[in-house]
Amino acid sequence: MTTSTDTLYNNAISLLQQLIATPSVSRQEADTALIINTFLTSREVLTYRKENNIWAYNAHFDDAKPTILLNSHHDTVKANPGYTRNPHAADIEDGKLYGLGSNDAGGCLVSLIATFLHFYERTDLKYNLCLAATAEEEISGKNGIELVLPDLGELDFAIVGEPTLMNLAIAERGLMVLDCTAHGKAGHAAREEGDNAIYKAIKDIEWFRTFIFPKESELFGPIKMSVTVINAGTQHNVVPESCNFVVDVRVTDAYRNDEVLTIIREHVNCEVKARSTRLKPSSIDKNHPIVQAGIAMGKSTYGSPTTSDQALLDIPSLKMGPGDSARSHMADEYVYVDEIRNGIDGYIGLLKQVL
Repeated sequence: MTTSTDTLYNNAISLLQQLIATPSVSRQEADTALIINTFLTSREVLTYRKENNIWAYNAHFDDAKPTILLNSHHDTVKANPGYTRNPHAADIEDGKLYGLGSNDAGGCLVSLIATFLHFYERTDLKYNLCLAATAEEEISGKNGIELVLPDLGELDFAIVGEPTLMNLAIAERGLMVLDCTAHGKAGHAAREEGDNAIYKAIKDIEWFRTFIFPKESELFGPIKMSVTVINAGTQHNVVPESCNFVVDVRVTDAYRNDEVLTIIREHVNCEVKARSTRLKPSSIDKNHPIVQAGIAMGKSTYGSPTTSDQALLDIPSLKMGPGDSARSHMADEYVYVDEIRNGIDGYIGLLKQVL
């Protein structure tokens, strides 16, 4: 399969327009999964499917070689209420391809697919390639990349396609949402009865506001904890027996989520329950060959404050792709068609240096 760059680009634009035209809100991606599967199988690529996830390997896969994962997602959020255009029209105007999911992360996905096809039949690769177009990224769902990871085999590192202006996000914050409960004892407010749970909660809330974790990330600095919801009491003359509050914790690559949770529980008196510890901080060493390849191409490195499917990977991963994160989820979302061409060229140029 020898395909020119122009053909790869034109096919990528056509595929992206098909994906935009097909609604694929998280958990409703069956139709776009079919489109991606058909696109690959029509090019004689052997594909695999589980739920709404599609994956494939290079034609000359070799068990003796390490494998690079090329991953992006084909689900979208619901259309922003501020849309003035048809979110599924996929129109191209003034060099912009409009539509829901065009920027996040359709442009990245079709560019990675084109890159995969560019290398597909090469026999001299130092790595295998595994392409995975996955679902439920926008809701961190369990039927997306997490579902198929055990099926993909051993992976050495990953390139995760998200809009970064083709710069290198070499780390990403993790996320934990904590439900906290301070326990007291109910009583009549006029008689100074009971043990006011609000006062107990205040002490712990102040700890969350002021505590500084000993280790800091070179890219992100300290872990950030924010109390975002508080709920207590039933009426003015009853001392509340419980006070519930929610804490948003943005974990850096200096810690694992379970380490942070342990430290928190050691310092506060309230009951602390994590809704999930799945969304882990992620990173890749700046000296990793794929990062050095990007730096050699003039790409800048940074730490990303937003979460992606990187959070569900236990391997080194680099987040990189065409488009701009600032356009994600906006009304009248778009990606520049030139960004798709540059994305394909950039991915191919990056991988050539390690493959």
